[in-house]
Amino acid sequence: MIRVVLPAPLCTLAGLERELLLEVAGQASQRTLLDALEAGYPALRGTIRDPVTRRRRPFLRFFACGTDVSHEQPDAPLPEAVAAGTEPFLIIGAMAGG
Repeated sequence: MIRVVLPAPLCTLAGLERELLLEVAGQASQRTLLDALEAGYPALRGTIRDPVTRRRRPFLRFFACGTDVSHEQPDAPLPEAVAAGTEPFLIIGAMAGG
């Protein structure tokens, strides 16, 4: 089971707690994790990734084991600690402003 931490607005939208557990089939990657998240929680479809291009939304960032993995390839394996559920996969709303 993979631990996923969501930003508060997405928790509210989907009626979820801040952290949830996801079962991911096959190798754990950003793509398989987000596919499982959207399949299990349809209210989140299109909120994290563009529904057509399947690319990450611009003001969201992904972190695994304290490292920003937002620009990693979608099929790159997630760190073993995330895949094993020891460390969470964080989806964070980016800050912008001036």
